[in-house]
Amino acid sequence: MLVAVALAGCGAGGSAPTADVTASGSVTPTPTPSVTPSSTPSDAPAPAVRDVPTVEVTSVQDVVTGLDVPWGLAFLPDGRALVTLRDAARLVLVGADGAVTDVTGPGADEVAATVVPRGEGGLLGVAVVPGDAAPGGPVDVVLYATAAQDNRVLRATLDGATLGPVRTVLDGIPKGANHNGGRLAFGPDGYLYVTTGDTYRTALAPDPASLGGKVLRVTADGAPAPGNPDPASPVWTRGHRNVQGIGWAPDGRAVASEFGQDTWDELNVLHAGGDYGWPGVEGPGGAAGGAVDPVAVWATADASPSGLAVTDEGVYLAGLRGRTLWRVPLRPVDPATLADPAADAAGFGEPQPLLAGEHGRLRAVAVAPDGALWVLTSNTDGRGDPAAGDDRVLRVMVG
Repeated sequence: MLVAVALAGCGAGGSAPTADVTASGSVTPTPTPSVTPSSTPSDAPAPAVRDVPTVEVTSVQDVVTGLDVPWGLAFLPDGRALVTLRDAARLVLVGADGAVTDVTGPGADEVAATVVPRGEGGLLGVAVVPGDAAPGGPVDVVLYATAAQDNRVLRATLDGATLGPVRTVLDGIPKGANHNGGRLAFGPDGYLYVTTGDTYRTALAPDPASLGGKVLRVTADGAPAPGNPDPASPVWTRGHRNVQGIGWAPDGRAVASEFGQDTWDELNVLHAGGDYGWPGVEGPGGAAGGAVDPVAVWATADASPSGLAVTDEGVYLAGLRGRTLWRVPLRPVDPATLADPAADAAGFGEPQPLLAGEHGRLRAVAVAPDGALWVLTSNTDGRGDPAAGDDRVLRVMVG
């Protein structure tokens, strides 16, 4: 059964998006390990999903304060987090002790020169390329950047706090003042998943020839990944309005958060080649016409889900307008049903609000190496009500 949630009393927070368009991660969360691509399938059994209907927040601490519009974060092998600052087009390293280090070097200068912040665009998602990098050693990272003519994915090597020369591995993603998507994540298959938005041009979402309103699946060098529905295309799924969160359950289910227009925000399970209905359908009701229905929906004032993280017991979604960290419990499912969209909803429980209204707008969430949730606030983005010390990284423990 599809779960619909309406939370009375959650503030809308911030102004409505403009239509100005330009061309062109007791219960402790368990992190999902990064995976290096393998030429042969693993015989290891899939990790178990734990059935935990509800949790409680046991502690919330500031890791760091005073950040300027943070947007994405990814953990490095040494345990530090690499955080993007959307409007400043800068990267910072944040340690568990709260130490902040600016990323410098030729790549940092190239990123700043490439990014053209406007509206919801700027320096957005970040992910660490899977591999065997030693803690503290050089590691390759990918970045989602809004440039002058498009959104694009950049790749560079981070050595300490120095970013080496940048190269563009994927370009031509439509850009706009709003609905740029922007989340990057490597899946259990070792390939890079890129979430994009429709940039307020709804016809892009169902168009297989456009990279807008899609989830893309590519190699770390930007080529269409083997096994894509169209071998020549990076498109993995279509019919999306604005996807800003993606992650994987221990049993391999890929989930994505999506902003609705006026009625329903969504949590979806991604199926290769799936059509998620936009612009013809918002929320449930598309299955009869061949679209994949969401597994949970929220009134748009209660969620506006951006980034998400997945543990072995739940999907945690950072809510902007809803100013809430939403948790959707995972339920164990029959592996034989994983490829059947009609069976998706049975694998999820009743959404649970956490931190409702306590820290303002929430942009991203990730699972730290110690199992804590790190949550980015987004109160300095022009739509929030900044408090002293905003924006910040919160360390959240649940039990």
